[in-house]
Amino acid sequence: MGCTTILVGKNASYDGSTIVARNEDSPTGIFNPKRVVIVHPEDQPRTYTSVLSHVTIDLPDDPMRYSAAPNALLDKGLWAQAGINSANVAMSATETLTSNERVLGADPLVELQPAQGTPGEDGYVPEVPGGIGEEDFVTLVLPYINSAREGVLRLGALLEQHGTYEMNGIAFSDVDEIWWLETVGGHHWIARRVPDDVYVTMPNQLGIDEFDLDDALGEGRNFLASADLKTFIDDNFLDLSRGGNLNPRDAFGSHSDADHVYNTPRAWFIQKKLNPNSPDWQGADPRLKPDSDNLPWCRVPERKITIEDIKYLLSSHFQGTVYDPYSTVGTEEERSLFRPIGVNRHSQLAVLQIRPYRPESSRAVQWMAYASNPFNALVPLYTNVSKMPDYLSNTTGRVDTDSFYWASRLIAALADAHYFETINVIDEYQQAAQAAGHAMVKRTDALMAEASAEDEQAVQKVLEAGNEEISQVVRTHTDAALDSVLLISSNGMRNGFKRSVK
Repeated sequence: MGCTTILVGKNASYDGSTIVARNEDSPTGIFNPKRVVIVHPEDQPRTYTSVLSHVTIDLPDDPMRYSAAPNALLDKGLWAQAGINSANVAMSATETLTSNERVLGADPLVELQPAQGTPGEDGYVPEVPGGIGEEDFVTLVLPYINSAREGVLRLGALLEQHGTYEMNGIAFSDVDEIWWLETVGGHHWIARRVPDDVYVTMPNQLGIDEFDLDDALGEGRNFLASADLKTFIDDNFLDLSRGGNLNPRDAFGSHSDADHVYNTPRAWFIQKKLNPNSPDWQGADPRLKPDSDNLPWCRVPERKITIEDIKYLLSSHFQGTVYDPYSTVGTEEERSLFRPIGVNRHSQLAVLQIRPYRPESSRAVQWMAYASNPFNALVPLYTNVSKMPDYLSNTTGRVDTDSFYWASRLIAALADAHYFETINVIDEYQQAAQAAGHAMVKRTDALMAEASAEDEQAVQKVLEAGNEEISQVVRTHTDAALDSVLLISSNGMRNGFKRSVK
């Protein structure tokens, strides 16, 4: 699955928040309807079984309430994806990553091995469950952690015990820190604390480009890892550095031709937008290009990063370059050369914001959008609530414009086919919806001053009212946008015929 992640440290964000943002993309040709929900402690399983890998895991008996963005259809499992728990700890899982043959040969992925034969007969081999993966991570970890660091340690222990059947990157954040964990083979992992003054770009490629192994296996101040990582590296000759400074990308990652088409161009575009004056992009033969393997994992931005910056970047399709699929310049080959960030098969976008200047009761906001990002709108939702608005949580497998997911998906499909005729409608829709979102948050924050922080029901009532207000406002804007895009698309149908001269 292809996703794109942006992490923003608290000193790099516009308001001092830690921000974790990720597009969830479905496989090519598949579209996964999504919803956003609140999972209460009584609804959290005490024994969890994965649909895909069949692994069964006993869970602690004291889960916290948390938000999640699960699949609307559960035939392939829950896939909770992104959420914030009642301790204001956020988790985004996952960014599918790449690896190399040396790593996978040394520590193979833990894949489901189906049963062979018939029970009771000669030659029968029972099923062997696989490890844990994207389907499972949020459910197994988020309800039980009180900090981003705890998230790394809990998931790391689960990976060491059960293994994984895929390579993934997982983000954890709290009000002070963001941590990024990458799986390395079937049972190993590395993690790095995101410096406060930087942003991180993560396409579908192992990303951490420097690592302090002594810190990871010692104090763990800025790096963490599976306990036997040094032995694993040494025994399998994984460190390719010439100067003794471990580069995880070289040791554990990939630099394939496919990366240069599918992954590195996305990181290049984000960094070029957030650091436009860097000499890295200047001149006829710039140092860094869309296919460069040495794009840094993190950078200090030239200015502080806003929610709108993140939405723009995670909706982007190489605007202003010959690689834009909607461009009228460049060749047809150039316009389809690189995989854009904003594609047709987005399932959802979650931007997880933990605000240090707000009391704990209203500190966390989960911004949500559904379907193809170039054409959708981002909606803020407080997470310290008992339920989410129906408009964002009522998604089913049935196409229905009473659902924000399906309305967003319809707008995208219609607008893409008539891009130049509808782009003004889309721009106005996105600006109006997201301005309304900021206004709602400002009003609701002000109303929180009248609610006692000790009265949980009163707090939730105020926050739920704010969520419901913005869902209705966004629904009005979404319905209007769909009406306009449908009219434009209908008038542009190929079977149109004018009899009238007027």
